[in-house]
Amino acid sequence: MSADPLSDALTVADARGVFSGGFTAGGDWAIRLRGRDKLKVNAVVRGSCLLVSEDGGEPVRLGEGDLVVSDGRRPYVLCSAPGVAPLDSAGVAMDSGSRMARLGDGEADEVVCVSGHIDLSRDSGDLLRRALPAFVHVRADVAEASVLRWLIGQLVGEMKAGRAGAEFASDHLAQLMFVQVLRVCLAEAGGLPPGWLRALGDERLAPALRLMHGDPGHPWQLEELARAAAMSRTTFAVRFKEATGVPPLTYLLNWRMSLAARALRLDATPVAALARSVGYTSESAFSNAFKRTIGVAPRRYRDAVRN
Repeated sequence: MSADPLSDALTVADARGVFSGGFTAGGDWAIRLRGRDKLKVNAVVRGSCLLVSEDGGEPVRLGEGDLVVSDGRRPYVLCSAPGVAPLDSAGVAMDSGSRMARLGDGEADEVVCVSGHIDLSRDSGDLLRRALPAFVHVRADVAEASVLRWLIGQLVGEMKAGRAGAEFASDHLAQLMFVQVLRVCLAEAGGLPPGWLRALGDERLAPALRLMHGDPGHPWQLEELARAAAMSRTTFAVRFKEATGVPPLTYLLNWRMSLAARALRLDATPVAALARSVGYTSESAFSNAFKRTIGVAPRRYRDAVRN
């Protein structure tokens, strides 16, 4: 691994950015969107709209250049105004060429929104999703906004031009958009739920996190990690658990199992060799730890994901 926890998490979770399409809208309109096992990304290219979460809460105004990421756990509605009956996105006709839908009863295209998602279906530990709040609203005036606007412009250009390689380019642009969103989250890490992203945003904890990511096979002890964070063992353990939701060595265990799960999905490394790479001298000890964490033995996991 790279000792960059942000890059590591995207890699280990096999997170894949995909451009879904988008819509133009005018007049009165509303559409219900669902993430399921995906993080849903919506970017407002023109105009403005409201985001309404169906589990309550005040509507959020999205302006031109704003972007919102949903954790995919609950449906939400984008609309011109509260009270408009929403269409379900699954039933909306989309142009096969532009991958854009048309919503509303107005003649003018007052609103243009493009959408993408980050596929998390292979993230067995739910690593990315658990690190994020239900919705991340990235306003057009934040530091990362200029990069996001450029990426959105490129995404729209790929969508309209239909050139060779457009699907490949769109997928990667969607993932780069997500990286920028994660950087926005890091700048306001105190508002994140407990998880690796919140810990990475804590300057005192980040050095210990990088050690665990950079050399997961090392037999890290609490004292070593606390020393890297320039804290006492007790202070470090308390602060780490508050940030991540688990004690430091439990986090290390979960991280090792996430690495092992990815290796089992992607290559044919023998289980004994894989055990050594994540810090276990015994294959049986590794297999027991993997089964406790993931819910199934390593060989059975490999067979299941490859069939």
